[in-house]
Amino acid sequence: MATTGTAGSSGTRTAAWHNWAGNVSATPARVVTPASVGELREAVRRAAGDGLKVKAVGTGHSFTAAAATDGVLIRPQALAGIQSIDREAGTVTVAAGTVLKDLNLALAKEGLSLTNMGDIMEQTVSGATSTGTHGTGRDSASIAAQIRGLELVTANGELLVCSEKEHPEVFAAARLGIGALGVVTALTFAVEPLFFLTAREEPMSFDRVTEEFDQHHAENEHFEFYWFPHTGNCNTKRNNRSQGPAAPPGAVSAWIEDELLSNGLFQAVNSFGRAVPATIPSIARIASRALSARTYTDIPYKVFTSPRRVRFVEMEYALPRERVVEALRELKAMVDRSGLRISFPVEVRTAPADDITLSTASGRESAYIAVHMYKGTPYQAYFTAAERIFTEYGGRPHWGKVHTRDAEYFAQVYPRFGEFTALRDRLDPDRVFGNDYLRRVLGD
Repeated sequence: MATTGTAGSSGTRTAAWHNWAGNVSATPARVVTPASVGELREAVRRAAGDGLKVKAVGTGHSFTAAAATDGVLIRPQALAGIQSIDREAGTVTVAAGTVLKDLNLALAKEGLSLTNMGDIMEQTVSGATSTGTHGTGRDSASIAAQIRGLELVTANGELLVCSEKEHPEVFAAARLGIGALGVVTALTFAVEPLFFLTAREEPMSFDRVTEEFDQHHAENEHFEFYWFPHTGNCNTKRNNRSQGPAAPPGAVSAWIEDELLSNGLFQAVNSFGRAVPATIPSIARIASRALSARTYTDIPYKVFTSPRRVRFVEMEYALPRERVVEALRELKAMVDRSGLRISFPVEVRTAPADDITLSTASGRESAYIAVHMYKGTPYQAYFTAAERIFTEYGGRPHWGKVHTRDAEYFAQVYPRFGEFTALRDRLDPDRVFGNDYLRRVLGD
């Protein structure tokens, strides 16, 4: 078994683990990188025998402590790659440690694609689905909703194979399990033949985009927009299927838009804004007016995803779709009358209802509002004020993003919450996969 940093007789521990944003850290007793499912099962059994908790961690893109542990930290990166493709069934089975970027590239070479995806692809497939990573879509839902089967190592080291037909109650919950039910070892996704998307990006006023939100949602397969705080300006993006051919942005314009403006200059502006917060509203007005419209066509992952190198902390809530404009207007009014200085745009996306027990879109058509703050900038006042608004609308926080909600709240906003916790009691009665975060959000 590939194991690193085991605790010695002196009680020394491994080096601290930090998430991508740097707002969460943990010092596990030992770190295990299993080279096979058998080694992973043995690692779970051994940890339970030693009285240690177990958590699997992907690339650390969650902003919560969902993967933090002082017990055994399992890194599944050696369990990676496509295991099988069933073209007749339209599915692909991949190991849990596969990074989404690698999966997208491999699928494209096979002439295949996921139907929908989020806007970054640095996460492992198991980490992304276990926390509810999603993009935007009128008809197509989160990455977890595209799962057709999964394999799960439970607290006693058993390997469960789950689907709608096999252990369906586990399948209903474990597609988005927050690491509470076991360690996912493989996922089977629905895929389809590679297709083209035409992206239309266009600046639009806040008043116009909110007034026309329902229309844009109805007319486009994938619609999202970004509002720039301290301004009345937004940028919209509409992605729709196209016959092609590919017509990507030119190399120079793509570099200017995606690297210079979205990463390099954005990094510099945020660093300056952090040092001199009073300049942020003026910078936001200049930046938002500098946006220009563009249209391009390419294969899905090249349209849905983009590089995100500027680090930040994020809170995101799913609201009933019909209430999102009202909530967003309230958020804007709060920012406008406050002394807050917000340098990151606010992102709005949508998702259809799904049937996953603890999905943020479980049983209801949803829209998401995501608020961000640049890494190293105090975010508590902004997030607290935003969360107060979101919870008034029955919002459900993204499981991998900053929030302060607890089990009592979730029992109110998730009709199937008790179903999930009962399943957890059955699969992990001793809380081998427990940690402080799960104790807060699920109870104990």
